[in-house]
Amino acid sequence: MAGTFVIAQGGGPTAVINQTVVGATLEVRKRHPGAKVLGSLHGVRGIRDGNYVDLSAIPEDRLRLIAGTPSAALGSTRDKPDAAYCEVILKGLKKAGADAFIYIGGNDTSGTQQILTDAAGGSIAFVHAPKTIDNDLEENDHTPGFISAAEFVAGAFLSVDLDFRALPGIYVGIVMGRHAGFLTAAAAAWQLDPDSGPHLVYVPERPFSAAGFIDDVRATLDRHKRCIVAVSEGVSTADGKALVESLVPPDKLERDAHGNVKLSGSDLPSALERALAEGLSGKRARVDALGYMPRGYVGAISAVDAREAFDAGAFAVAVAGEGGGSVALQYDGTKTVLKKVPLKNVAGKTRHMPDDFMKPDVNQLSEAGMAYLKRLVPEKYKVGKPFV
Repeated sequence: MAGTFVIAQGGGPTAVINQTVVGATLEVRKRHPGAKVLGSLHGVRGIRDGNYVDLSAIPEDRLRLIAGTPSAALGSTRDKPDAAYCEVILKGLKKAGADAFIYIGGNDTSGTQQILTDAAGGSIAFVHAPKTIDNDLEENDHTPGFISAAEFVAGAFLSVDLDFRALPGIYVGIVMGRHAGFLTAAAAAWQLDPDSGPHLVYVPERPFSAAGFIDDVRATLDRHKRCIVAVSEGVSTADGKALVESLVPPDKLERDAHGNVKLSGSDLPSALERALAEGLSGKRARVDALGYMPRGYVGAISAVDAREAFDAGAFAVAVAGEGGGSVALQYDGTKTVLKKVPLKNVAGKTRHMPDDFMKPDVNQLSEAGMAYLKRLVPEKYKVGKPFV
């Protein structure tokens, strides 16, 4: 089929996104000997500006070393192209002689591929390869990058629960996730027993009440003498306002180029600490934002996640040969399988965590939620239960 493949990475880096680049590159070598593979630097900006690295010329041993390295080796971008920008991208692809464009990313990336598909009229095969630690892509059971990030979060909360058994108090960890609570829920994946933290989990799918939060923490302290809490950065109040906008003064809010409030960048930890100090006077409380650490931590790269990301890249080449589409990781009841799905099924859509993953009356994971996490993030470390 194609003589030239262009590959790019979009959005936030992950621990395994480079596996997808290398999986695609090596699959092209296998299926299409002599074909050129161009890596666009900094996402679609590289196509716009004509900045590429020739992945065809890089030895396999170096590519495999890059595959196991976190972050986005080609560089990424937060650009969210509209129709006019996509016309510029299309011209850049044609100038490069592209027969196929594989774009690795999340919701916005799939949306870009849909616009390009409609504009190109079949002259180029456009493929979306999934990537997001938020785990919020439709048609997917889970997404490359999620398992590694979830292992980091699960390990962090197991560790902090052990710490706070020794010196009891309140701990709140703020986890990335603007619209979906999967990664925050992963905080509970490695709980030792019902007495273990996180005792409370707050996700974007449920309205957040500051007063209810204080009441929940107080009740947990009475029961366990400590309280470990996982809060998604994207939680919002019943009126739809992001929690950070409710607690942080307007002049302290940080916004991105699109005018969206930066959920992690604004001072939400300090605001929550103040709320706890006012509502629970005299109690030791610590609030941390895990920030970017979970998404590309070199010490938490799941072998399963890495393999699936690599396979998704290889499968993307096959999808290109079929005219394009989106790669999806689905679960057949026993194992993860790769499927081709229409771009329109994924583009611009957000998959939310199922309501039955949470208990109906308390902010804790249900049996269904725990079963999902245990399947993807099985216990990795054996620890002895403390005496306290």
